[in-house]
Amino acid sequence: MENLDENNVIRFKNISKKKEGFFAHFQVKAVRNGVTISASLSVDILSHELHLGDVMEKIIAECAKIGLRELKRADYTLEGIEDLSLGVAQLG
Repeated sequence: MENLDENNVIRFKNISKKKEGFFAHFQVKAVRNGVTISASLSVDILSHELHLGDVMEKIIAECAKIGLRELKRADYTLEGIEDLSLGVAQLG
């Protein structure tokens, strides 16, 4: 599983402690229908009824499910399209 592009998986990276709480970090990479997807997910462990005393495999599996669910549910909008219409005179 060296190449995430070929098998469309979420790869667990680490768990970190920040001022806001404990987070499980994941990397997502996929290629589908000519579209390359690359994303980083961070899931707040304690805000999803998980506890640091739980088995590590449970924390990782549940956080991955939560992250994937939220990634699929997200409603994305294109930002700053007016900035792409620069004329030649504006570029130089």
